[in-house]
Amino acid sequence: MANCLGFKPPLSPTVLRSPPVSSAATAARFSVSCNLQSTKAFAVPRRSLMTLILSSCIFLQIDKNVAFAQQSVEFREFIDAFDGYSFNYPKNWIQVKGANADIFFRDPYVLDENLSVEVSSPSSSKYKSVEDLGPPEEAGKAVLRQYLTEFMSTRLGVRRESSILSTSSRVADDGKMYYQIEVNIKSYASNNELAVMPQDRVVRLEWDRRYLSVLGVENNQLYELRLQVPENVFLEEENDLRRVMDSFRVNKLSA
Repeated sequence: MANCLGFKPPLSPTVLRSPPVSSAATAARFSVSCNLQSTKAFAVPRRSLMTLILSSCIFLQIDKNVAFAQQSVEFREFIDAFDGYSFNYPKNWIQVKGANADIFFRDPYVLDENLSVEVSSPSSSKYKSVEDLGPPEEAGKAVLRQYLTEFMSTRLGVRRESSILSTSSRVADDGKMYYQIEVNIKSYASNNELAVMPQDRVVRLEWDRRYLSVLGVENNQLYELRLQVPENVFLEEENDLRRVMDSFRVNKLSA
């Protein structure tokens, strides 16, 4: 018999004679031998057994992932009664104080995924409707210009590529018209911008993000809800992000 490592122990030089076996013992041994042979005939080969185990694990993992993907994200409503707007946001996002925006929330795990609201100054704006910005296509160009201005860099070798993905308008359940703008911006930079030889200045992609804006007008002010998300995360979370966009409302302030 082989041990657990697969090596056969050496035979002992002393040979022991077996005591005589009774007919009953022989019959019992024959019965056990038959049972073992019968069991072996129905045993699953090791390779097939491993295949079954791995297949079961894969199906369990798939079921687990499907169940996880089907779980709906919980949302929480944020209402700014002082400035006059509201929206829903994912419950696990955290508010960041001190950001250069009226309000700022961020995904605690994907740091480049965030939400903010910008409100124009009441003393310098006299908007009556979001249509004062022109059609959605013109508003989209203005939004993209604003993004590029904010992301302007003084570093050498930085290059930005941008495009407007979609522009649209909708009338929400509050009877107001809102514009929705989607743009993509990619940032490229050299890994050695001070190199003399061009071949030493290798340009690489720094980030690739999608920006979604919702524009609305109330109280003679322009309100903009902004969502930023890495492009490789957008498809996974698109439904949740659009729920945030659709929930944005601008509200009339009481005198």
